[in-house]
Amino acid sequence: MFRSLFFLLLLLPGMANAQLVIEITQGVDDPTPVAVVPFAWEGAGTAPADMAEVVQEDFERSGQFSPVARADMLGFPSREEEVFYRDWRAIASEYVLIGRARGEGDGLSLSYELYDVLRQTRIAEGTVTGPVGEARMLAHRVSDAVYEKLTGIPGAFATRLIYVSVTRNPTGKDYYRLTLADSDGARPIVLLESREPIMSPSWSPDGKQVAYVSFETGRPAIFRQVLASGEREQLTNFRGLNSSPAWSPDGNSMAMVLSKDGSPDIYLMDMASRRLTRVTRHYAIDTEPSWMPDGRSFLFTSDRGGRPQIYRYDLRSGLTERVTFEGSYNARARVAQDGRNVVLVHQREGEYQIAIHDLVTNRLQVLTNTDLDESPSIAPNGSMVLYATKYGDRGILSAVSVDGGVKFRLPARSGDVREPAWSPYMQF
Repeated sequence: MFRSLFFLLLLLPGMANAQLVIEITQGVDDPTPVAVVPFAWEGAGTAPADMAEVVQEDFERSGQFSPVARADMLGFPSREEEVFYRDWRAIASEYVLIGRARGEGDGLSLSYELYDVLRQTRIAEGTVTGPVGEARMLAHRVSDAVYEKLTGIPGAFATRLIYVSVTRNPTGKDYYRLTLADSDGARPIVLLESREPIMSPSWSPDGKQVAYVSFETGRPAIFRQVLASGEREQLTNFRGLNSSPAWSPDGNSMAMVLSKDGSPDIYLMDMASRRLTRVTRHYAIDTEPSWMPDGRSFLFTSDRGGRPQIYRYDLRSGLTERVTFEGSYNARARVAQDGRNVVLVHQREGEYQIAIHDLVTNRLQVLTNTDLDESPSIAPNGSMVLYATKYGDRGILSAVSVDGGVKFRLPARSGDVREPAWSPYMQF
């Protein structure tokens, strides 16, 4: 809440188009060359999307691979008997991915095969199916499978983002949009548009709902919204703060920050009965809850020690312990699925940067070198951190790998974006 309130005071001029673009700024040294051959189309008419291009861009965005340009390919095989390894050795590609897409009615089937050029053998194959309208998401799923085969880490390309964008109206109030997009920023969909601020979007664990704070009633209130139907429900309407919603890992309860009883404290709402239970009781500001994956405890930000730091509350014992000690400011913690790594906003020499804190070793590593970073959100595979920052005079989204080796920006084509939240793994 500390920095959220800060940003609330700095609501910036906005945008007319929430489409994000990818600008890769840093990759690993000596990325692995891989050729993604244009997939053959076996349906009627034309393919609904260039799915090989989607996969190629995913690999490039990972920073770990160097996709071969199509202009350099000596052929476009779509079946094993058409793969001539000498052609790929000649252009120094270590792997070749081929595929075939078939459209049948409203359905789409995408088959792929991955070949190791040096070993001259097929090392992976598979088929993904889904609605024809989800062609790009099927391609992302191929990227996930191939990425895991080559790195040993599950991919997170077939996930989605929500974020808040702002459009300035020179003659009146700005427009705020809660936007849903693919993990590469494609296919943005506006979930909610308002002339009042929208903040703190949060995913349900099944990826089917989002919660957020909207000021549309004249004061902050927490809403939930079903993505498929657009159904909305106002969950809170208390005096004072209603902020920072966070679903529990089992989806049965939601942590939130309310000040209805005095100072901001953390409450749990039972999602079946809507019954509230007050969890923290302290005269300081307790805010920004983030659940541990086992649902038995959560991290939160508190200034009970004089400055904002991360604390952990154990729901079984009721005990609170301080987690961060390095530096005078640590806030907005988000826990990775491994339950060990925590990304947060860390202040160093007056600058707010994204850091990762190891709960086992208590080692803190700063990942970014910009000076006004905010709202970190970690990918479901724990590999990348998405956050809001400033670039020039614009608010943009950026991403950094958890080892700091890969970085890219996702500015909107115009205007400002902020408050990103990376989805869990999803089905469609």
